Amino acid sequence: MTNHATMRAISQDTHGTPDVLQEVLVPRPTPGPSQILVAVRAAGVNPTDWKHRAAGLFLNRLPLVLGWDVSGVVEAVGFGVTLFKPGDEVFGMLPYPHGVGSHAEYVTGPARAFAHKPAGIDHVQAGALPLAALTAYQALVDTAGVRAGQRVLIHAAAGGVGHLAVQIAKARGAYVIGTASAPKHDFVRSLGADDVVDYRTTDFRDAVQDIDVVLDPLSGDTRARSLDVLRPGGILVSILPGTDPEEAAKAAARGVRVETLLVEADHTGMNAIAGLVAAGSLRAHVEAVFPLAEAARAHALGETDRTTGKIVLTVS
Repeated sequence: MTNHATMRAISQDTHGTPDVLQEVLVPRPTPGPSQILVAVRAAGVNPTDWKHRAAGLFLNRLPLVLGWDVSGVVEAVGFGVTLFKPGDEVFGMLPYPHGVGSHAEYVTGPARAFAHKPAGIDHVQAGALPLAALTAYQALVDTAGVRAGQRVLIHAAAGGVGHLAVQIAKARGAYVIGTASAPKHDFVRSLGADDVVDYRTTDFRDAVQDIDVVLDPLSGDTRARSLDVLRPGGILVSILPGTDPEEAAKAAARGVRVETLLVEADHTGMNAIAGLVAAGSLRAHVEAVFPLAEAARAHALGETDRTTGKIVLTVS
């Protein structure tokens, strides 16, 4: 039983398999200057969560409460906050990576990491969006400057980032090509993709060319091969570190840019995402919903790499 001094959270004392995740009672945070305290209603689970759980990545401190996505209700505001009041419904991404901690009943974060939750969607839908949608938005809009008429190739177009990226690129008037396995082609087309390539049977380099922007959320050689389909002046935005030491030389020879993006908390970006949602141009596909106590099951499902869209935890 929780009280006002404590809260339930999903924590780990060591790195490892999903069973290292345990429900614990921890002190309930209080908002500092420029922060808000949010009563969490839903929180997305992203690949970065299970990668941090398994190996630490950017965060080696233990014990660790994971979670960057959050949708909920403002419980209290710290000194100087003018954007939100207690009772406001908000969604956002905690500052990545060090602002982690939304897989809990309450979380604090900078007020400007959040935006007002669109009235037309519930907390599960809102909780699925922030990290993946911000990644797609910052890659396509802020970094690549996608505009109407451009040809955009989105790898893993049925995945968490990919399926939102397809919608964002379409909302900007681009011609969108996605890569996905054959069973997911209808889904990717339903998002607005103009063409879909089955990466299991086809080398995408044989199917597409003259691409202005590539978004690559995958590891392996996809990033290096993607340089071959870019037109001169094009840009490849990757959200994972590259593996090919010859990449820079190859990119320079082809007259293309390569950028590696790490998503950032972003009030302006969250407001833009809220606007796309309100306009009916952006919606998260939620594959599965688990109660907070079953976070380990959510991680295990995510690690299969077979999910479409997003996984969300709910807090009652």
